[in-house]
Amino acid sequence: MATFLLAFLLISLLTPFLTRWMGTRIFYLIALLPAAAFGYTLTQTAIVTSGGAVTESIPWIPQLGISLSFRVDTLAWILALVVTGVGALVLIYCARYFSPTEPGLGRFAACLLAFAGTMYGLVTADDIVVMFMLWEVTSILSYLLIGHYTAKRESRGAALQALLVTTFGGLVMLIGVVMISFESGTTSMAAIIANPAQGTIANWAILLMLVGALSKSALIPFHFWLPAAMAAPTPVSAYLHAAAMVKAGIYLVARFAPGFADTPGWTPLLVTLGIWTMLVGAWRSLRQYDLKLVLAYGTVSQLGFLMIVVGFGTRDSALAGVALLVAHALYKAALFLVVGIIDHRAGTRDWRHLSGIGRREPALAIITLIVVASMAGIPPLFGFVSKEAVFTAFIDAGQSGDGWGWIALIGTAIGSALTVAYSARFFWGAFATRAGQKDTVLHASRWDIQLAPGILAAATLLLGLLAGQVDRFLAPYADTAPGDGHYHLALWHGFEPALGVTALVLLAGAVLFWFRKRVSVLQDAVPPYIDAGHGYGVLMRSIDRASARVTHFVQRGGLPQYLSTILVVFVLGLGFASLVNRTWPDTIVLWDYPGQVIIAAIMAIAAVMAARVGQRMTAVLLAGVTGYGLVALFALHGAPDLALTQALVETMTLVVFVLVLRRLPPRIAEHNRPMHRKRRALIGTLVGVVMGTVGVIALGARQAPSISAELPRLAVEQGHGNNIVNVMLVDIRAWDTMGEISVLIVVATGVASLLFVSGRTADVPRVQGSRKLRSRANRRRVVPDPTASNAGADVTRQSWLVAGSTLAPGNRSILIEVLVRLLFHPAIIVSIYLLFAGHNAPGGGFAGGLLAGLALVARYLAGGRYELGEAAPIDPGKILGLGIFLAVGMAIVSLFFGGLPLESAYFTADVPVLGHLSFGTSTIFDIGVYLVVIGLVLDILRSLGSEIDRQSEVAQANDDDGGNDGAGSADGVGVENVTATPGEHTASGAGRETWEVTR
Repeated sequence: MATFLLAFLLISLLTPFLTRWMGTRIFYLIALLPAAAFGYTLTQTAIVTSGGAVTESIPWIPQLGISLSFRVDTLAWILALVVTGVGALVLIYCARYFSPTEPGLGRFAACLLAFAGTMYGLVTADDIVVMFMLWEVTSILSYLLIGHYTAKRESRGAALQALLVTTFGGLVMLIGVVMISFESGTTSMAAIIANPAQGTIANWAILLMLVGALSKSALIPFHFWLPAAMAAPTPVSAYLHAAAMVKAGIYLVARFAPGFADTPGWTPLLVTLGIWTMLVGAWRSLRQYDLKLVLAYGTVSQLGFLMIVVGFGTRDSALAGVALLVAHALYKAALFLVVGIIDHRAGTRDWRHLSGIGRREPALAIITLIVVASMAGIPPLFGFVSKEAVFTAFIDAGQSGDGWGWIALIGTAIGSALTVAYSARFFWGAFATRAGQKDTVLHASRWDIQLAPGILAAATLLLGLLAGQVDRFLAPYADTAPGDGHYHLALWHGFEPALGVTALVLLAGAVLFWFRKRVSVLQDAVPPYIDAGHGYGVLMRSIDRASARVTHFVQRGGLPQYLSTILVVFVLGLGFASLVNRTWPDTIVLWDYPGQVIIAAIMAIAAVMAARVGQRMTAVLLAGVTGYGLVALFALHGAPDLALTQALVETMTLVVFVLVLRRLPPRIAEHNRPMHRKRRALIGTLVGVVMGTVGVIALGARQAPSISAELPRLAVEQGHGNNIVNVMLVDIRAWDTMGEISVLIVVATGVASLLFVSGRTADVPRVQGSRKLRSRANRRRVVPDPTASNAGADVTRQSWLVAGSTLAPGNRSILIEVLVRLLFHPAIIVSIYLLFAGHNAPGGGFAGGLLAGLALVARYLAGGRYELGEAAPIDPGKILGLGIFLAVGMAIVSLFFGGLPLESAYFTADVPVLGHLSFGTSTIFDIGVYLVVIGLVLDILRSLGSEIDRQSEVAQANDDDGGNDGAGSADGVGVENVTATPGEHTASGAGRETWEVTR
């Protein structure tokens, strides 16, 4: 079973690519997989019918007792046959339903195949957590399938509605899953049902799970999403909304009924909502003109019928329930497929515009007549057999003293009469010849499109004729339910009460159809606002309005108010918690040595001054003082790794601030004076007091001995490293580190998306002919000095950097160029040393990456954006991608060797000269971190540096009317004196040496 699930996953991933080559023929290929699963399930028949079960289990999360366990008993066997058999037929049908030019065909085929695999896994899963995961996957895939026609608003709205409703039910169900697993002490559904937990918690858990079942199977009050989902292609309706997805809730109730049908509230809830759903769905079906909507509301009605029967809890109702489940899947899937054929050939589903189809398409009419008769409960079809079993089960329950049996019998009998009426309405609407109306023009179609509904119709006829033999395959499930029922499926039980009920139902349904105009008048009298779909729309609009008002109230006033709101909540929440706290340290040490007080005082003064100064750059530098003060505290406390990293981070932060400040006014609050200064000062003071109090409380909150004493030993023995901090980051806390570098990638992408507003440039800006330039970089060059008093005087200027001469002379510094030229390569070498030495000494991938990033910053500040392109002529995205690939790859590769994700492996050897070496997969992980940090820095430099330079040049050129007399940007950082290639401007002044550059 796990092999089949893996095959469904892999082939679904390949399907979009194969579709480009095979077109609609891809459906024939992928239909082989559910057909193979159908055949494999048939091989389990002997074990299942003898009362046994086929099991398979793969350990997954042993700490929580969760495993990839699968169990095929009678109920799972029945559902597996339904979802794989009908799934294979629907896929074959798709090959003729869709045209080769269908938009998104590969995506649709992949999602439909993945859905079939997910449903197969859902009905065979034994672990309740795994079952729930697959349950939610069906919601996601149904969203994609319902919304296949992405250009249609109706399709997108229906998909979102189905997703919201079923996901809401799934979240409620998740609570019940957790509660029942905790109460039962296991996640195995077989064990949970065999030994049902008792008590209030278990009762509430089961009722919460029922909410998920009701939403998935579209029972009131969640029924409105199913008719709206008819915006999906017909194969989706035939499979998801007749045979598969909507059956998930029915399956869940049928699975838990043998153990929990006596739970307080179970029977009243299911019988009441089931009857209500059956009647409302059938009543709404009688007023539809769209053939697909007739079936949609009829499906809602039948799902209510199914929920009553499978949830009733007796042995005979369990047998009747699974029989009705099979019958419904057969006839309703076939009917949806028939509607698709009519829609394709006639161009409409509105039966008011159809006439003469039955006379011109007798084969299709016969197929439809068989399945419609089964839906109405007419012998000798399997629908009749299952309904007879239902009525008998309810009559027996009522006669034995169960009042809910009589209620269920009356409700389902009335609902069945309505079913007969809308069944007749469907067949008459689709195939009748109407007086005074021309026969509908039908487009040509191949006969094999009728193959799938024909097989389903033959199956419902054959199962009805062989009902006695079918009984022995379904009875093992019924025998798991409590009670001593004796009923067995048969086409003829003689003259019995159930047969009389059936006769009355058929007669009443025929009368309702005959007087359909009077019924229509009664339906028109119902106010239009009595509609659950309308209520859903009102609810969603109310939520939108409420959220807009809350957002307008909370998020106004700009950044200061946002921060004030956050900080006030922080003060009130943690302040209250601090007041009621009872855990305080025995002693409070104000400082460990006098230097701490001095450093803290400097940091405090800098923080206060940063809040009061008027210049942005001054405020940034003062804020940096607090960061470097933290560096000093780390260093004096014996944490060189933290001190090094903090110093590099603080330096990089200052650089980023400087780059951003180029686009901001030099003074703070230049246009709007700050308001509520006293209030802000009070909030800041309170935050400081609360944070200090929390720190004091934290010092006295420890109840268990610290593990810090064991970290040196564990770092060496488990992580093969002496640097505890680095071992923690790349080994013990590797999951956290992988999440953090993922955040860095998101940050880089976000910054770039804000700056590259018209599309990111594909080429890294470089000096054209860089090889030639590098060979001449150290040659002495003569550049005319326009500021000299003698216009003919020359100033000797040496180019120490490749792109140095592209800068305007006024923006160059020979001292900076020399220092950068001398320090860049040593900095890169030291960064690599920090990377590889970090496992045993201060350093690591993060610190090494920051140092390499600062080296790139220096190249940019000294030589501009073209110098940055020469220093790192590669797209930052590729560096980021390679880094996360290495990190995630190390998380996965251990699985292939039987280890856990991110479990490290080491190679140790004694190498001549070098001595003892230990190289582990954690080092490769650290290399990934190193590359991600470099990619982040490079991306920020290209975004906040190079791109702002380019935009400034464009703005300068526009101001100078096409680039005349331009002298570069006034920003003073990374401004080039260039002759532009096509698409750029000329920013060089008269008489200056120019270089041709490309971006």
